[in-house]
Amino acid sequence: MYLIVGLGNPGKQYEKTRHNMGFDTIDCLIDKYRIPQAGVKFNAMYGKGMIGSEKVVLMKPLSFMNLSGGPVREMLNFFKLDPATELIVVYDDIDLEPGQLRIRKKGSAGGHNGMKDIIKQLGTQEFVRVKVGVGAKPAGWDLADYVLGRFSTEDRKVVDEAIENAADAVAKIVSGDVDGAMNAYNRKV
Repeated sequence: MYLIVGLGNPGKQYEKTRHNMGFDTIDCLIDKYRIPQAGVKFNAMYGKGMIGSEKVVLMKPLSFMNLSGGPVREMLNFFKLDPATELIVVYDDIDLEPGQLRIRKKGSAGGHNGMKDIIKQLGTQEFVRVKVGVGAKPAGWDLADYVLGRFSTEDRKVVDEAIENAADAVAKIVSGDVDGAMNAYNRKV
């Protein structure tokens, strides 16, 4: 079984913002694999279903981005899952161009506060992550304003395709092929 976590902020005002790439990818997986919602547990919306032959729990923490770690830790503990082999976290990355994906088996938070909290709560950096590029903030912009902003129409098309690719990458990872997902998706767009 895998716990697949999409990072974002709850609420209508944050829908389709740069910071909600994780939530958008979870929504894509829900639609693609018809994963039914199971409800709210540990301050997170979640659903249980199948991707291919693997059982999955899809999760969107409702604690806001910077406090994502607690709900992730509690859900992992509840389902008795090992983060090193059964956790995938999907989130936005300002160091990647819009639409670019980067899959890693482990690593630092890279300045992402949601990831910092997850790493702190789990006590490990050893879990798979799928980063969806949202582009660097323009000079003079406040970072919070940038990541909580929306894409241009042109970038939105690229990002929507990247969300589909991120969902496909997650499915490949769940099938046991992390290296194949990295080879297929860790490239410039």
